[in-house]
Amino acid sequence: MDNIKLPIALVLAMAAQLVAGVWWVSQQAATITSLEETVSQIGSKMAIEDNVNLKRDVQHNASEIDHLWNETDELWDENAGLARTISRITELQQRLAILENELKYIGRDHVDMLDKKGPQK
Repeated sequence: MDNIKLPIALVLAMAAQLVAGVWWVSQQAATITSLEETVSQIGSKMAIEDNVNLKRDVQHNASEIDHLWNETDELWDENAGLARTISRITELQQRLAILENELKYIGRDHVDMLDKKGPQK
């Protein structure tokens, strides 16, 4: 192995390839580091945006729920009012039915009285 003669051009070509390979690997490492930093920043930004959006949505939904509760209370009040009105109408119908029955009996009694007196002139 002592007598191995390599041409200088071959040695220079291999050295150039070695330098180029080291430079390329270092560039790739720098690119990967830069991309990792960018991904980290984007991840942090997205987490902050998600948190802000979640808080906004919770506040919006809370106000919607309050609004719906208020509407529900109004509907229950309106329902109670309608129930009172229907109850009142039913009471009036019962009283009217009683009055109609009384008038029917009074009318029948008076018809009998008119028949006993005879024809009127």
